[in-house]
Amino acid sequence: MTRNTAGPAPAVPLPSPKERRRLREARALSEEQVAAAVGVTPATVRAWETGRTNPRGRRRAAYARLIGCAGHRPAPSPSVEATGSSTMSPTEPGTGPSMDAFTPDAPTRDADAEALTLTRDPDADAPAASAPEGHEPAAPVPQPRAGLTAEEAYDALYTLTAPGLTRQMHLLTGRRKLSREAVEHAFRTAWQRWPEVARDRDPAGWVRAVAYEYAMSPWHRLRRTHRRADAPPLDPARRALFEALLGLPPSYRRTLLLHDAVGLGLPETAAETEASTPAAASRLLNARATLAERLPELAGSVDPGGRSTVLQERLGALALAEEVPEPPPAPAVRAGSERVAGLWTRAALCFGVLLVSTTAFTLHTAPTQYEQPLAPAARVGGVPPLGGPEKLTPQDLKLQKSLRGRLTHGPERLVPRIP
Repeated sequence: MTRNTAGPAPAVPLPSPKERRRLREARALSEEQVAAAVGVTPATVRAWETGRTNPRGRRRAAYARLIGCAGHRPAPSPSVEATGSSTMSPTEPGTGPSMDAFTPDAPTRDADAEALTLTRDPDADAPAASAPEGHEPAAPVPQPRAGLTAEEAYDALYTLTAPGLTRQMHLLTGRRKLSREAVEHAFRTAWQRWPEVARDRDPAGWVRAVAYEYAMSPWHRLRRTHRRADAPPLDPARRALFEALLGLPPSYRRTLLLHDAVGLGLPETAAETEASTPAAASRLLNARATLAERLPELAGSVDPGGRSTVLQERLGALALAEEVPEPPPAPAVRAGSERVAGLWTRAALCFGVLLVSTTAFTLHTAPTQYEQPLAPAARVGGVPPLGGPEKLTPQDLKLQKSLRGRLTHGPERLVPRIP
């Protein structure tokens, strides 16, 4: 017998968990179908697509071939009706409208976008799907090339995405101050974790997710400055759209903005909102139906694609018409992030020193053995008087003395006689 001296076969490369889910849904495959084909349970497939575990051995190779990442990358299917998750046509990332187009200085930034080199994951390169009718292809969000320093790459990302992201936050919250605060918080967090953000497949999406989470936090209602929304637009049509948008639940509002305004596909929208694809589709349909009840132009359009186009135009016009505060310069945000990080570091050090000092003082002053505490003095009442013989009177003492001085005359002591 000949022994195989070759080492183990290299593992089949797999994309990120989010990309695995997108590839599976692009092929109109459900978790149950993939689980039956690979020979595992649907819960295992769900764990693979959330990043908790990874397939191994022959199951890894079978899973890679099934979702289409072992060889060529298939183009996403035009519909997800076969999965039963939605009846609308999803748009792939980069094929829908971008919120950067809502900013007045978008044409001037296109030249800066072309000057940057895109550094995407080789496993993530896939042919872009054709944009649906009424949607213009959005310019890809540039990622910094290797020649740029961390500060230059961060500033480039901030300059390209901060204005449009601020307008998104205003449509999401209806509060201008909170919009700017959310964007600053997101980019400060991004600078503190810049190595992770720079290696991310979509840095702009990473920052956007942090900004959305901060803006939707219910704790802002406790702050006096953010309790009430700003004044709505004066134009009746824009006012109706603005009030209808703020009347939606926060999860519905976020799903609607990400899909119909930002231009994310349904799987990407579900992944960013941490929901399943059917849940995201249900939120999107309910949000559109609620807006259609208040907006006549949406009520007349029955086609989901037509509603998406109308919403895209109306949201773009509303975002451009509203005056939002300009974000601060990128160097100021970086300096603020470093200042906040320094404050937290000093606070942690001071707390550690205080904890160590308190522990040392306690150990030094604490007794080495237990000493029972003395009870405090207290007046005791209800004790009975002392008993016993009474004190002798002078007459008794005189009688006692006379008895002791006299001889006793009595019978003689009997002495036993022994024979």
